[in-house]
Amino acid sequence: MIDRDQGTMRGVDGTLTAFLGNGTRITGTLVFEGPTRVEGHVEGEVTAEDVLTVGEQAVVNARVHGTTIVVLGTITGDVVAKARVEIRAPGRVIGDVTTPVLVVNEGAVLEGRCAMRTAAPADETRVATTPAPASPPQRQIG
Repeated sequence: MIDRDQGTMRGVDGTLTAFLGNGTRITGTLVFEGPTRVEGHVEGEVTAEDVLTVGEQAVVNARVHGTTIVVLGTITGDVVAKARVEIRAPGRVIGDVTTPVLVVNEGAVLEGRCAMRTAAPADETRVATTPAPASPPQRQIG
């Protein structure tokens, strides 16, 4: 439902300020300031300052940054959230996830690495690897 006076749409979980419907195809950098739902195809980079919901029909091939990200469709690319990432069935994330809170429901898929920490700046979203410790010194007996 569209509220023309307020310029918003009412979604299942509340008011949406942006909605990209099924059949929509967008390539580039997208920035959303309010709650957003994506049901179409997006390629590039997505930044959301509020809740971003990737619907069941959505295919997102992008780096995704946000506060709270709820995935029911497919994201191929790294996902960075300041507060929370939820992957709900039948959602799929194929890429690395950085977030302080991660929920993966039964039937959902995460193929990638996960770092459970607050979101890093955009240029530091890759998960750092720590070198293995050196082997302990050998003790001589006798």
